Order: sequence, then C-alpha cells, then structure tokens
Amino acid sequence: MTGAETGPNAQQVEYWNSPIAQTWVKLQTRLDRLFQPLTEVALQHAAPQSGERAIDIGCGCGATVLELARRVGTGGHVLGVDISAPMLNLARRRATEAGYSQATLIEADLATYGFPSQSFDLAFSRFGVMFFADPVAAFANLRAALKPGGRLVFACFRPLAENRWVLEPLTAVQHLLPPSPAPGPEEPGQFAFADPDRVRRILTAAGFHNVTLTGHDPDMRLGDAKQAADMSSQIGPIARALMGAPESLRTAVLEALATAYRRFDGPDGVTLPGANWIVAAKV
Repeated sequence: MTGAETGPNAQQVEYWNSPIAQTWVKLQTRLDRLFQPLTEVALQHAAPQSGERAIDIGCGCGATVLELARRVGTGGHVLGVDISAPMLNLARRRATEAGYSQATLIEADLATYGFPSQSFDLAFSRFGVMFFADPVAAFANLRAALKPGGRLVFACFRPLAENRWVLEPLTAVQHLLPPSPAPGPEEPGQFAFADPDRVRRILTAAGFHNVTLTGHDPDMRLGDAKQAADMSSQIGPIARALMGAPESLRTAVLEALATAYRRFDGPDGVTLPGANWIVAAKV
C-alpha cells in the first residue's frame, strides 16, 4: 500500500492499476514508437544536462526515464514517479537492462509524495500531468521539490477537436458506445490542460513563473488500418468506454474503427494530425 489508494487521486490510482495498465504494458513498443518524435521535441525544450537531478512525472512504462537517464548520465539522477504498479514493473526492468543505476522508480502519487525539498533541477512529463484532482496542490508539491531556478517542462494535449488522431476514431464509433459525459473544464482528463489560460492559472497559483506554451503538431503514424483500429480500441477514450463491455460490442467497435481508418490508409499507413502543448515554467 502506498497511501495513494485513499488519497485525492484514488480514482485514477484504481484505473491505472486495472487491466488497462496491462494493455499499456503490452503495447509499450508501439506506443514508444508513436510518441518518440514528441518525446524528442519535449526533451529538447527541457534540455537535461549531465549531472542534473530530474523528476519524471507519470513515467509509465519508462521510455522517458530512459531518455532522461541517458542525458543526465551516471553523475545525475532520475526519479520516475507513477501510480501504476504494472507499468512501473516494466519501467524498472527496462532501466535495469539498460544499466541505468542513476534511475530510481517509485509507486507514488506525486500530488502528496514527500519529495526532499529543493533537491531537483528539472521536472519533466510526457502526458502525465492532466489527471490530478487538485492540480494546483500537485504542482505546488512538485515546485517545492525543485531547486531555486529549477524548471518544469511537460507535454499535454490541446483540444480534442485539434487532435484528429483521437477525434476521428471516437466519432466513428460514438453511436456504438454507452453514453459517457465529457469531463468538465476543471475536471481531470486527457484534455484537461488544453486551455492555455487554465494552464497558466494553475502553474502561477502553484508558485511557478515564466510560463510559456509552445504548440507542437506532429503527424501521428498509426500503422495500417487494422493496427490503428486495434490500438484505438485498447487505449484512450474508446478503451475507457469499453471497460466491462460484452465481446459483441467490442467486435462491432473494432470493425467500425477499421472501416473508418481505411479512409486514411495510404503508402505510409494511417497518418492523422496531433496537437500538443509543450509547457515550460521556472521556479
């Protein structure tokens, strides 16, 4: 027990330790490949240096931990934090296999974890910050862990309407899925940080300054139509809607997804636009 099971983000803890986490573990290689270009751009903004100490927020299956560890070197240290035990188990194995003794991975809720005060140069995240029940409190806790002059850099999604790689499959199967109300503008969720004014408000209230948001619009390469349909049915909003659904519905959704994706299947497979913010701030 980490204490997170009864904390403010207990619902997220439950979700990311459900069978959905094993799906992310299973798809780790494909997801790493899908998000690698974004990871590289976000790390360019973060500019981790040899010897620095970094926190990886919501480190998941470990791809960003490995990249941070490579950049800070043996004289630095990376603390990967996540609430998902299955994903952390894979991340630990990958760090061990890579020989990165400078990486430590812990199962904890960043919002309440007792970080050593003013001990880190950098806090970094790729899609790991949008799910806090109280984001101001979570970021204030994180800021206290950063040294004076420390920096925060994370990637988050812009609105659903701009992320066609998520919107197109969701639209194609919406009529098949059980009703699911969209999160409110102040509630946690995949697109909770889409509004730049909200992001600035949260980070400023948490004690950060010099907040900047830079748009990044990658082409999301999803494989062929069958591969794209398979992935869309297993992660993201469609997978969340299908939790506990009968096999007949899963089959219908998968067929509808494959049909929709064939419209976009070209020589390079299915490629649809993504839309992200790279957010940076200082202590």
